[in-house]
Amino acid sequence: MQSKLGTYLNFCKRAGKLTLGVNAAKAARGRAYLLVADAAASDNTKKEIEKLSKKFACPVIWVNDLASLVHKEACKLALVAEEHLAAAIQKACGEAK
Repeated sequence: MQSKLGTYLNFCKRAGKLTLGVNAAKAARGRAYLLVADAAASDNTKKEIEKLSKKFACPVIWVNDLASLVHKEACKLALVAEEHLAAAIQKACGEAK
């Protein structure tokens, strides 16, 4: 699952539909379809991610080692702004809509 998830996240990145980082997600405008978060995030970061989930009215998928999947050091959150890729990621993680 991790390699498929990484592939989908990189598709989003190439399409310009992926926002990396909690602060960048807070500043994001427009629609978010999915949040992919690192399970190793601190408690405060997890609270912020839950707030963002409510703000954007979208689900959160918790994964291990998000930084290696998106190839960005210390990345704890990825915001997916493309509906079809978000659905594919949810399906790959077994959390279909």
